[in-house]
Amino acid sequence: MMRTITVVGASLAGLSAARALRAQEFAGRIIVLGEETHEPYDRPPLSKEFLAGESPDISLLTTDDKLLDVDWRLGVSAVQLDPSDRSVVLSTGERVQSDGVVLATGARARTLPGRNVHTLRTLDDAIALRSAFASAGSVVVIGAGFIGAEVASTARKLGLDVTVVEALPVPMAGPLGAEMGRICGSLHAANGVRLITGVPVAEIADHLVRLADGIELRADVVVAGVGATPNVSWLAGSGLIIDGGVVTDAKCSTNIPQVVAVGDCASSFNDHAQTVLRQEHWTNALQQPRIAAATLMGRTSVHAARFAVPYFWSDQYGSRLQFAGHRQEGDQVEIVSGAADGPFTAVYRRESRPVAVLSRDEARVFGRWRRELTTVTEGVLS
Repeated sequence: MMRTITVVGASLAGLSAARALRAQEFAGRIIVLGEETHEPYDRPPLSKEFLAGESPDISLLTTDDKLLDVDWRLGVSAVQLDPSDRSVVLSTGERVQSDGVVLATGARARTLPGRNVHTLRTLDDAIALRSAFASAGSVVVIGAGFIGAEVASTARKLGLDVTVVEALPVPMAGPLGAEMGRICGSLHAANGVRLITGVPVAEIADHLVRLADGIELRADVVVAGVGATPNVSWLAGSGLIIDGGVVTDAKCSTNIPQVVAVGDCASSFNDHAQTVLRQEHWTNALQQPRIAAATLMGRTSVHAARFAVPYFWSDQYGSRLQFAGHRQEGDQVEIVSGAADGPFTAVYRRESRPVAVLSRDEARVFGRWRRELTTVTEGVLS
């Protein structure tokens, strides 16, 4: 019988795990460890409303959360997992032993060498960047992925001169493919932002970004939006299988009994994609812990784990991009509604079967196709 469960990580995935355990009638002790001193907060607004100074309240804790009877331990770092008794060793030397462990340690922003280069991952990052924007006139954003694009969008909204530098030939080509990445990347130019692609950064100095082709860009603020790395280095020596994240099956189980992993730190098998994915998306951090809780509680009903379709969204320049499914190289994409220069919906197909959908400002059309993807996945796997 489980009496104590420790959740390592106090962001959305960790909070969602605590909520799910109580919802599934776990009456024992829940300990949540968090490296940051802040209570759980919502990350998506950090690159948008919060960064623009429009949304100061980003707390995730509700009145109901206060009744979860959780032992919150914030401002403490986990440095080791001892699988022999499922003890989490803290930087203070304390050992927190429990019957089950939920790994929800998230990810950290990748950095670039250079002075005064900002990243955006945490609340403290956002506070520092917001302060820097307040006295800036020009910004260079390195990386045209979703975080980089959102930061550029917010900086432009604040009236700053913005340049985005992307080493790849096409922005967002990884998740969206070259054709759709090019279409969505056109939002930068349409909103007065300079986009430079296919050229890596050679050097970052004070108020200067020098590119590999010799171009020099003056910048009051430099922001690195070059991805994130899962926070799993502390698990070295634990015996857990690590491959781009903590490897789990579709039920969030790791290779160590009663240890599950969720959110940005987990590389979990996804039935829709038929492969292992590490999903750095809000929806996954909200939903996946329900599956992990069911696994720890020994419940066999984990229907959602089988048919979950990956989903994310991004708000840029007043437009909302939504994506569901999983794209692979070789998939065929077709705009099925709207047009590339306005609101549109595009469907990706593999051997004529729809496997993903991308939409810009067509929420209803997107919703229908997202439901269709779930139906198709259920039909294939049933």
